[in-house]
Amino acid sequence: MEYVFKDFQEAHLIRSGPLLSTTLTPLAPTHAPNRLRDFYRSSNSSSIQHDIRIGLVSHANTELRFTKTEGNTWVELYVAYWKALEDILAAEDTAKPSWGRVYESWKEVTNVMIRGYSTAGFESWSIPCLYVAARYLRVFAIKADESAQSKGTAGISTTMQDDIAGDWGKNEKLEDAARVINRIFTLCISDRAPVAESRKWGLYYTTNLLIKTYFKLNSISLSKNLIRALKASQTDIPPIEAFPKSHIVTFKYYVGVILFLEEDYAQAEENLTDAWAMCHSNATRNRELILTYLIPCHLLTTHTLPTTRLLAPYPRLQTLFGGLGACIKRGDLAGFDAALASGEDEFVERRIYLTLERGRDIALRNLLRKVYLAGGFEEAKEGEPPIRKTRVPIADFAAAVRLGSQRQGERIENDEVECLLANMIYKNLIKGYIARERGFVVLSKGGSAFPGTGV
Repeated sequence: MEYVFKDFQEAHLIRSGPLLSTTLTPLAPTHAPNRLRDFYRSSNSSSIQHDIRIGLVSHANTELRFTKTEGNTWVELYVAYWKALEDILAAEDTAKPSWGRVYESWKEVTNVMIRGYSTAGFESWSIPCLYVAARYLRVFAIKADESAQSKGTAGISTTMQDDIAGDWGKNEKLEDAARVINRIFTLCISDRAPVAESRKWGLYYTTNLLIKTYFKLNSISLSKNLIRALKASQTDIPPIEAFPKSHIVTFKYYVGVILFLEEDYAQAEENLTDAWAMCHSNATRNRELILTYLIPCHLLTTHTLPTTRLLAPYPRLQTLFGGLGACIKRGDLAGFDAALASGEDEFVERRIYLTLERGRDIALRNLLRKVYLAGGFEEAKEGEPPIRKTRVPIADFAAAVRLGSQRQGERIENDEVECLLANMIYKNLIKGYIARERGFVVLSKGGSAFPGTGV
């Protein structure tokens, strides 16, 4: 128990939030795997409060001075932490852990900590303790819900909405954890202390954790409420550039994903690009997650595909996008449809299926471009550069679409091809018009028939 008291005192003397947070973690450090057990075994339920009080606030050698309320709350917090360790260690030692009990005991730790900041005068430099409490509250909530589902003991809700959804109590603990973490968000955003001493420095970490939780609960609309609250308080919050880079990258990523799901691809691309640029080069998993949404964004906004070099460090992304990209470049409609179908489960899970489906338009454009290039040049006039033929028979495009689609037992009629061409012109993927009476498509001259491709 002495190491906790020593680190507690040192953290307060040098005002180190990260050091203080290590005394309240439910996970033993790798260099001291028995640390939590040693702390728990160093006292018992009848004397723990006295032991904690002596070690933290009443020891003769301590240089710390707390108000009565603050000192009592620190004692209460570490007593709650000791009691939570009892359930955590018991869960680790049994084949059938009670994660529900672990969650409830850790929730008590979190509630005491919130009370410490709201009424007992805990200083803002110690907010990494809030990070630890909130992070593991979410972890234990997920474990508790998964355990309840596996045992078939999830509670049955009597509300009509839950009954229709058929998801009875599935995420009961995680929903409760979201409410507690939202209290931490409110605690941070409502602080009126000067910036240097403000809890607002915990805003983006808490926001990121809440958004992550709302995604898990499939309640993305609640995430937008958080973002609106942050925008409304911009004048009272330090500029985002002043926050830790890890907080900024995560926030930009989530904002980008939310905008992506709202089909605001230009703004999504901007946020995801910022996250990509700031993400540490060794954070392979995070960079992979960013690219999962940035690649479809680029496909729709700039009609560009990732290079082999970009995808090389990410085998999963090569599997996801490699086949689709190759088919788009070739204008292989049948291959594109097959690649989309083979990755459908992953695409749907990542919520990128509908966006990638629009990539078929780019594949079709590349196929039609091949027909245009195969048409050759007009008869060149003396002293003038050759000009490509701009009148392409609809029948030529129809033949290419039939070959590219390879629909078994189906014939693609010219009317359907005309609809495809009209749609491509409307989307500005082709510049020209359809001369239906003559059976031609008249394309723009001067290298702008297929915008962005140089022809």
